[in-house]
Amino acid sequence: MGKFIDTLHTVQGVSIPLRIHTERRSNIRIATGKDRVNLRLPSSLNRSDINKYLDWAKDWINKQMAEDKSFQSKYTPKSYQSGDPFHMRGEDFVLSIVEEDRQSHTAKIKGNVIQIKLSIHDNKRHTQKAIKHLLSRVLSHRYLPVISDRVLELNKEYFGKEIKNIKLKYTTSNWGSCSSKGNINLSSRLLFAPQDVIDYVIIHELAHTYEMNHSPRFWKLVSDVMPNYKSKEKWLKENTALCNF
Repeated sequence: MGKFIDTLHTVQGVSIPLRIHTERRSNIRIATGKDRVNLRLPSSLNRSDINKYLDWAKDWINKQMAEDKSFQSKYTPKSYQSGDPFHMRGEDFVLSIVEEDRQSHTAKIKGNVIQIKLSIHDNKRHTQKAIKHLLSRVLSHRYLPVISDRVLELNKEYFGKEIKNIKLKYTTSNWGSCSSKGNINLSSRLLFAPQDVIDYVIIHELAHTYEMNHSPRFWKLVSDVMPNYKSKEKWLKENTALCNF
């Protein structure tokens, strides 16, 4: 079993979590993960070599920061303040965030204002997390009808299955899911994506109503409906950070 060391590399005021893994392997590998950059090294390396590759990894991170905007977004958590503009699906909103002597957090949309009321009794460290979930909740409620209509439209045109329930949820582990009972769940993060990308995820989940796996038959169903689906997968992979609340 390998060992790891966690460190931080700061670039342009952004702290990038970096985990150095030493394990049984013959090559060097660096890759971005969900929460950090992972540098994987052979356990046979001495301290001098490890430090050399650590410097190399930091140079690699510097290059990514300079060339790839989505890389920086991935490690720069969104923070919301009252008065901030918020754009989604062609609509412009303004955030109104207030703290009150209340037991729970609430949010609603009134006109073009997203009104968020926070409890002063909550832990301050949780405030931004609470805002993200409140935004997801009210915006999912607003856009669920149009997303549901699109699911039913694509299903009627290409699949013809019975769809029992459609939900938008703030999930970060996947873009969507489909149950054997015909329930379709889509991540509310898709609201940040272009419509053709949303269509791909919908088609992907509808294909699961026939094939509850990722077999060649499943991908044949997807490609028959959307031959260029791989470009949509690429967009999701490259823009994951931009789709977070």
